[in-house]
Amino acid sequence: MTITIYDVAREANVSMATVSRVVNGNPNVKPATRKKVLNTIKELGYRPNAVARGLASKKTTTVGAIIPDISSIFFAELARGIEDIATMYKYNIILSNSDQNKDKELQLINTMLEKQVDGIIFMGGNISEEHAEAFKTSSVPVVLAATYDATGTLASVNIDYKQAAYEAVRYLLEKGNDKVAFVSGTESTFIDELKLEGYQQAMKEAGKTIPENYVLHGDYSYNSGLKVAGTLLELEDKPAAVFVSSDEMALGVIHGAQDKGYTVPKDLEVVGFDNTRLATMVRPTLSTIVQPMYDIGAVAMRLLTKFMNKEEIDEQKVILPHRIVERDSTK
Repeated sequence: MTITIYDVAREANVSMATVSRVVNGNPNVKPATRKKVLNTIKELGYRPNAVARGLASKKTTTVGAIIPDISSIFFAELARGIEDIATMYKYNIILSNSDQNKDKELQLINTMLEKQVDGIIFMGGNISEEHAEAFKTSSVPVVLAATYDATGTLASVNIDYKQAAYEAVRYLLEKGNDKVAFVSGTESTFIDELKLEGYQQAMKEAGKTIPENYVLHGDYSYNSGLKVAGTLLELEDKPAAVFVSSDEMALGVIHGAQDKGYTVPKDLEVVGFDNTRLATMVRPTLSTIVQPMYDIGAVAMRLLTKFMNKEEIDEQKVILPHRIVERDSTK
């Protein structure tokens, strides 16, 4: 049988209100009484009903985190940052995988709200009008992590994606690479559009024309990187370097080039984006933009706790620093 708060109160010979105060850490309980109640809880194996406590306090101490791909190293590191800060502030996480499918994302948002979470951290592709409306009408605060809101109305934690891409391409150009290609992720996300703008700005400032076939799209996967490498290296006017929108795709580009007999970085220099653990697992090791995934998750969760606890917030659109780390995939 399930042990209830009534059973604990009866066994300890105290009121249910006293048991509730002990369970919730209320200091207005005599030490001897607190000890007696805690001993009774241990003896009976009582576990507080989180749902009932949530109904009483109107808080569930639960946060919903919606991410595109749980298996991705990038999103796994983000989730770890969220989890660590959530644990610090005594929140539980409900983690859901959206597959970056808009309908599924909207369904998960509604499901989280139905479960009466205290807040939502959202990671996805584009913030559509439907997303914006769902967040606007949400009864709980929402923070975006590594997700760009073109309207500028939602709380978010990101890096400056356009500037990061600009610096990566400029870095390759300054090494004497006149022909720099760009491998984007999907064509439809705001973040990829910002990276493309950064690439175009760096090339324009250097006086370089961009052949139409120098901008290709993958899907962030290793296999799409392999495919793109094949396409680039079959061009008559082959690029000397390539900036890739994710580390996983960059690994595919490196291996695709090697499969065709090219040497990285002698024949093709490669720069990735994110600085995931994959960057040091490939040979040659990958030069890449450092996007602090763990910090983005941690800062997003801390920002959400401020909203949930009605703390003062200095800035609700947080931009974290990025940098380039040079490894062996560039000369």
